[in-house]
Amino acid sequence: MSPLQRAEPIWEFREIDFSRNSDREETRQLLTFKAERGRWELDQTRIFRDGRKKVRLRRKVYRVTSAL
Repeated sequence: MSPLQRAEPIWEFREIDFSRNSDREETRQLLTFKAERGRWELDQTRIFRDGRKKVRLRRKVYRVTSAL
């Protein structure tokens, strides 16, 4: 199977940690900025008992292949 016929996309992941003191608006602004500027999308959110938040973002990796 050639790379152009690959069935599943390849993803790049990034994790962002927020302290318990970060407010909802600050978190929303940062995630919105990442989504609009870097083509990131929300993959997973974890909220721990002590109030910390861990967010995992993902985006597709596009491979450029030579046509020659």
